[in-house]
Formats: sequence, structure tokens, C-alpha cells
Amino acid sequence: MRNVNTRTKTLKKKLKKCKNIFYAYNDIQFRFGDVLDSRSDVVEIKCNVRIDCELGDNFTTDFYVVKNDGSIMVRECVYKNSLLKPMNIKLLDASRNYWISKGISDWGIVLDEK
Repeated sequence: MRNVNTRTKTLKKKLKKCKNIFYAYNDIQFRFGDVLDSRSDVVEIKCNVRIDCELGDNFTTDFYVVKNDGSIMVRECVYKNSLLKPMNIKLLDASRNYWISKGISDWGIVLDEK
């Protein structure tokens, strides 16, 4: 999850299962996009989906994924070394709470392997 007003490096490419150009704001998100694109159970990938959570409406979720059984999976990408920072905890909780309030229980975190 990220604030849309944050300036950071941007990587972009085309994914087969994403209708728009895929913009990644960190290396984890960039690599995980490929993982999702190659999975046979994934039908559609939406990236950087804007949400209106308890922290405001300037935030996006990293991945909103539609699976072939119709279920929805949401994933947030975080570096291990910043996982326990208070602001990241607050952002992840806000994302999880938002998606649970929308009836989506398959919410998770993707960590780097460093």
C-alpha cells in the first residue's frame, strides 16, 4: 500500500493479465507482477488500485487479483526490513480492514527474499 502523492522510482511493463500498463513502485511489486501473470489460477490483475480507507483516499493497494474461480485475492508488497515500522503497520492494517469491509478475506503480504 502506498500514498499516491509519494514520489519514488517507477518501473513499467505490460502483463498479459493486466488490462493497463503495469506500474511498479518497488522491486518486490515488479517481480510479483510476473509471478501473478504466470499463474494458471489468475484471470485478471489490477495494480495500484485506489482505496478510500480510514487514512483517507490517497492510498492504493498493490495487487487486486481475480482468480478463475471468481474469488478475489489482495496483496501488498513490503520489504522485510521495513515491515515493523509503525507507519507501515498502520498502512497494512488500514488496507486489510478496508478489504475485509468489502468482503474480501484473501488478503496478504508479499515480502522480499533479502
